This record gives sequence, structure tokens and C-alpha cells, in this order.
Amino acid sequence: MSSPFPLLRLPQLVLFEVFKSLSIGEKIKLSICSKKVSIQINNDRLYSQKVIVNLDCLIYKIRVCSENDKDTFQVSIHPDFEISHNSIIQQVSIAWCTGRITSDREEIKTFWKNNRKEGFLSIIQHLLKLFQCKISTDLTFYNRDLYEPTISELFDLQVEFKELTFILLKNQTLLWNQISSNFGLVENLRITSFNNTDFRLVFTSWPQSIYIIGSAWFTMENLLACASTTIALYLSHLENKDLDETLRKWRGGRLPNLKSLTITSLNFIDNGEHILGMNMSELDRMVIKTDDGSKTATIKLGHRLIKMSVTPFEM
Repeated sequence: MSSPFPLLRLPQLVLFEVFKSLSIGEKIKLSICSKKVSIQINNDRLYSQKVIVNLDCLIYKIRVCSENDKDTFQVSIHPDFEISHNSIIQQVSIAWCTGRITSDREEIKTFWKNNRKEGFLSIIQHLLKLFQCKISTDLTFYNRDLYEPTISELFDLQVEFKELTFILLKNQTLLWNQISSNFGLVENLRITSFNNTDFRLVFTSWPQSIYIIGSAWFTMENLLACASTTIALYLSHLENKDLDETLRKWRGGRLPNLKSLTITSLNFIDNGEHILGMNMSELDRMVIKTDDGSKTATIKLGHRLIKMSVTPFEM
């Protein structure tokens, strides 16, 4: 039998190259074998892989993948009673919690005696120390008891989000108020609501891109204040006059970051109500320009749909 390889006795630069060469799964498995190894990997985090951490808050699974999605690994969280009698179990300490694990080539299954939520959070904390992480929550449905404290804690840690999905319910304004000042950390914010106009939500910061399904509550005031580069409002209640005001304000310098605007609304009607002095049908494929000549925008129409693509003027 060969003797164990003395990994930590390697020179620092060689050890660094070894860690760089590891796959995502190899690095995660190695990090939970020993505190010394975990600390060493933590020290090299800024030079580690950039990964997307996908949180499935419905079935307690965390998928870690490379930016090109070619290297993936999964960690799942289970209660202790799901341990199979035939499983080979190892006890480990992850972040501040102690759990038990079994693993295969593409997944680690973790088992927690008391609190799966605590286990879920501790694994995320551990991953944040191993990699340069962006978080993604791209599910339509989720476990609110797990999702809300997880998202709140991640924003407290100033973690960046690749994609954040938010299902807007009346009793979620507390969470919204906690996180809305940090939307600058979010690349893509996707909000699903049930077309309720009673929401009075305050945006104190903006994501790079915002997509809202059921956007009746998103007012003209919200739209004109939006600093996102991409805005998509589906099932809006905006009307022709609102579209006219938006385009005129854009020509005058409002929405300076805008690159793409998509709005669907049953209230967009070609009924003779002019937009920029034209009937709505005349706007299709129209190119308009800002008053200072710095940008142009191409407008395309569909059924109760308008799309606007902005192009900066090239010198």
C-alpha cells in the first residue's frame, strides 16, 4: 500500500498551482477533509475559479458550476433519517456546523441532525470561502422559510448575484426593504407578482437588468427613475400616453443607462392617440434620436408590445 501524499509539505507556489488545477468537485471534497487544507484553499480564494452558485430553496440543493457551465458539482442537504444503512458516512465540520456526508463523483450528500436550514447556510458560507462566487436563484417557486433568511444573509455579506428571483407577495415588504438598497449587487433581477396594483415598493438602488412579470404596480415614476440597462415589463398597465412621455423624456436625457426596453400592456391601443405625434402603428421600426444626438433608438412593435433598442452614437 502506498503511503499518503504529504500535500501540505509542497512549496507554497507548487501547492497554489495544485489547487488551481483542481475541478470544482475536487476542491470541495478536499476542503472538507482537513481544516488545514480548507484554510490553505481559503487563502487562495481570490485566485480560484469564478463560479455560479445556484440555490434551489425548494428541495435544498446547491449546484456549483463554472461560468461556461462545463464544470459542475452538486451539494444536497438532507435530514439525518434519510441516511441509507449501506452508505459510507464521514462526519465533517462545515462553517460553524457539524454534519455528515456521503459522496460520489458529481455530488456530496450532507445530513443534518437538527436543522437543514442551518446546514444550507453553512454550506453556502463554506463555498464563499473556496471560490469567487456569484449567486443565482432562478426558480419560480421556493421554500420561503429557507429562501428569505438565506437571501437576507447573503445581502448582508455583500455577495454578488448573477440572478435573483423574487416572488412578490403582500407580506414580503419587510424583506424587500432589507435588500432593495443593495440591488446594485444584482446582475439580473426577476420579479414575479400577480398584477396587484396595491404594492408601494421603494427602489433605493437598481440591478443591471430588471424583468417583471405582472408589473401593474410598476409606475411611470418607477420607470423614469430606473437606472438599469435592460428593463422588461410584462403585463403592464401603462398606456399610450405613458409611452409618449417615456420616449419624450428619453430624448431629453432621462434613462441614461438604458440599452433595451420591453413593455407589454393591454392598454397599448392604436386608437388615434398619438405617440411622438404619430399613430402607434407608424412607430414600428422608427429610429429616434436623443436631443443631444448622442444616442439613437430603434422601436419595434408587436401585439400590445413595444421594444426599444438603444445604440450610442459612434464618433
